[in-house]
Amino acid sequence: MSQDLIFDTLRHGLWIAVIISAPLLIVALVAGVVVGLFQALTSVQEMTLTFVPKVAAMLGVFWLSMSFMTSTLVNFFANEIIPLIAGG
Repeated sequence: MSQDLIFDTLRHGLWIAVIISAPLLIVALVAGVVVGLFQALTSVQEMTLTFVPKVAAMLGVFWLSMSFMTSTLVNFFANEIIPLIAGG
């Protein structure tokens, strides 16, 4: 196995990790900004107010995008990792 193949597989694996984690990270960012703006406008500084909506939004998006994440990861392993292992 050449060094170029290892680096290319690693690069592709990192890109798959970015694609899989993007929906959750974007929702966490948007929910954090919205809650932060709400807290700044109303002067309500409650710690659970920042945590609960963000976790609820992330759980909802995770539930909705779970099939996309799973299929992306399975395709990566089936098309890239397993042939590398089987090929030697």
